[in-house]
Amino acid sequence: MEEMEEELKCPVCGSFYREPIILPCSHNLCQACARNILVQTPDSESPQSRRASGSAVSDYDYLDLDKMSLYSEADSGYGSYGGFASAPTTPCQKSPNGVRVFPPAAPPPPAALAPPPPPRNACLTCPQCHRSLVLDERGLRGFPRNRLLEGVIDRYQQGRAAALRCQLCEKAPKEAAVMCEQCDVFYCDPCRLRCHPPRGPLAKHRLVPPAQGRVSRRLSPRKISTCTDHELENHSMYCVQCKSPVCYQCLEEGKHSSHEVKALGAMWKLHKSQLSQALNGLSDRAKEAKEFLVQLRNMVQQIQENSVEFEACLVAQCDALIDALNRRKAQLLSRVNKEHEHKLKVVRDQISHCTVKLRQTTGLMEYCLEVIKENDPSGFLQISDALIRRVHMTEDQWGKGTLTPRMTTDFDLNLDNAPLLQSIHQLDFVQMKVPAPPILQLEECCTHNNSATLSWKQPPLSTVQVEGYILELDDGNGGQFREVYVGKETMCTVDGLHFNSTYSARVKAFNKSGVSPYSKTLVLQTSEDTQSEEQTLPFPVPLERSQLRRMSPFSSTLNLQPSFSGRSYFELRSSAHQLSLHSSLQSLNSAVAWFSFDPSSAHADIIFSNDNLTVTCNSYDDRVVLGKTGFSKGLHYWELSIDRYDNHPDPAFGVARIDVLKDAMLGKDDKAWAMYVDNNRSWFMHNNSHTNRTEGGITKGATVGVLLDLTRRTLTFSINEDQQGPVAFENLEGLFFPAVSLNRNVQVTLHTGLPVPEFYASRSAMP
Repeated sequence: MEEMEEELKCPVCGSFYREPIILPCSHNLCQACARNILVQTPDSESPQSRRASGSAVSDYDYLDLDKMSLYSEADSGYGSYGGFASAPTTPCQKSPNGVRVFPPAAPPPPAALAPPPPPRNACLTCPQCHRSLVLDERGLRGFPRNRLLEGVIDRYQQGRAAALRCQLCEKAPKEAAVMCEQCDVFYCDPCRLRCHPPRGPLAKHRLVPPAQGRVSRRLSPRKISTCTDHELENHSMYCVQCKSPVCYQCLEEGKHSSHEVKALGAMWKLHKSQLSQALNGLSDRAKEAKEFLVQLRNMVQQIQENSVEFEACLVAQCDALIDALNRRKAQLLSRVNKEHEHKLKVVRDQISHCTVKLRQTTGLMEYCLEVIKENDPSGFLQISDALIRRVHMTEDQWGKGTLTPRMTTDFDLNLDNAPLLQSIHQLDFVQMKVPAPPILQLEECCTHNNSATLSWKQPPLSTVQVEGYILELDDGNGGQFREVYVGKETMCTVDGLHFNSTYSARVKAFNKSGVSPYSKTLVLQTSEDTQSEEQTLPFPVPLERSQLRRMSPFSSTLNLQPSFSGRSYFELRSSAHQLSLHSSLQSLNSAVAWFSFDPSSAHADIIFSNDNLTVTCNSYDDRVVLGKTGFSKGLHYWELSIDRYDNHPDPAFGVARIDVLKDAMLGKDDKAWAMYVDNNRSWFMHNNSHTNRTEGGITKGATVGVLLDLTRRTLTFSINEDQQGPVAFENLEGLFFPAVSLNRNVQVTLHTGLPVPEFYASRSAMP
């Protein structure tokens, strides 16, 4: 009930309506407030005279009720009706409800000082919609009184059990002291003495306490509203054209005589029913709004909790970085200390050595000087040769770098902190949450013959970054789901499905943090083999939406094959440029499949680029990478172009099991069947056994073709469209994945979805 209070307050005074009247614009005003904002205008300035004179006035052909015409002025913030040339315009004021109202006109000058005023019309501007009305000779009595609103206000105030207020106080109504049963008005003591003195006819009125008056007002029968044109007549009919109640006399002699009228009671029930129906819809919206507010409040609480958790995680991560930096700092300081100790040790050892050597040299010099002092020639000559040799030897010892420092005073250590500082400056948040499950767009999904087009999108409110999508289909028999597309696009077409079969499709999104849950599963029904017209779809799809908007490669681990012989036809369309790509293949129980290399199963040294279609390696040893596609049936052909070929390496190309060795050349174990090549020759290899050496190697720009025919269970290779020898391998059974082994001197790019080479197609056509 408290929310309703604003509906029960006057836009002018801001208090509950007192004796409300209904304006033709359907808004309400207190009768006293309406009297306060009346503006007097001379006849020459009335809207009628303006229209007659052709002046530019923005008119509204609103309800022409009871001789009143309505017009609207520009909402400039000032409003006035000029009565005289000397009358200044008066700025509008704001009511307690914040709407603009016009103050009453200034009192006229004394009669002795002013000429007699010309005839004037009363004008009223609705403070809510700012429509202006010109009153007729009846004034405010021409507006019907809203007794229904009065009753609602009475019930509201009784429900609140609030103190009754005086109905005549102009500002801040005081608490009522009495109520006059005859006047039906609540008075405070000052207003009772001023407006209802106990003398004359008013002395016979009965004054009762406010609470008793409220009870008597509630128990008294409600007054029946009377016609505004014929005050003695009650409303008995409803004018459909004017949308207002009328009396019997209005129909006989008034302007409603030619209008369609209906019974007042019937229209009352009809409008009540219409209002109830409208309220049902509004109630649903209000219920949704309440639930939405609950959701938002829960989001506020969740955001606060997540913020605390995220801040704690951030602090922990930064502390871990600081701890790692401190540990590294300690390690570097330890290296500096070791270098310091090493330098000191070398220098001290050299000091000790030089000291000993110098002491020996000094001793030898002193001994030689003493020998020279002797006067015995024969004795001197006996030792002189030996002393001379010793002196020369000692001198030579000092000359062999002995007097050069073995260690410099500089530390040959230079800390390169620029990469770390750059990393710290680039330290930023990355998406930490997995994406929300995608939503399949049913209006853009369709089937055509043995192909299906599927489209999906992320939820509208999802803000988690998505790096790609994975589309999965079952095998048409309710079996295991397999990946048929991995990429960034949100639409793809899957061809080569079985005719007249039922498939289930689902999509999930992924980013660096993980993989989202699956979308809802969509059931698709392929049509029969007519190839003449599009069959009935499982759901209606506009023709322009049934076209594929993006030509997207997809990877398939399904046995996609048509169930008819002859030629298989598929079509990819781009609606943006109306571009069509057509391709026809010899069937040969084949399926066209697009796929890329698989980072999840590759060796860690493999480097991926170009949406996982181009690979190289950062090791000099051979490393193996597999394709995302596994084949067990049908005819499949793909090519690998040599983008870089340095220093004559030996890359290998072929097929392998999923558990093949990833750190050895392809074909070294029994899990792979491959052809490895150099710049002159090629060999076939399986289980480390070499067979069929063939002339013809590869260089940069060459193309290696791999043709896997699981119908004949054979594997064939080609280089630059020339078949390399006979069939390389036979009797192949099971599930095979495209495979490549290479080192850092080779870079290759994968090309899929290709037609069968002519040399094989012509051979297959032979009986």
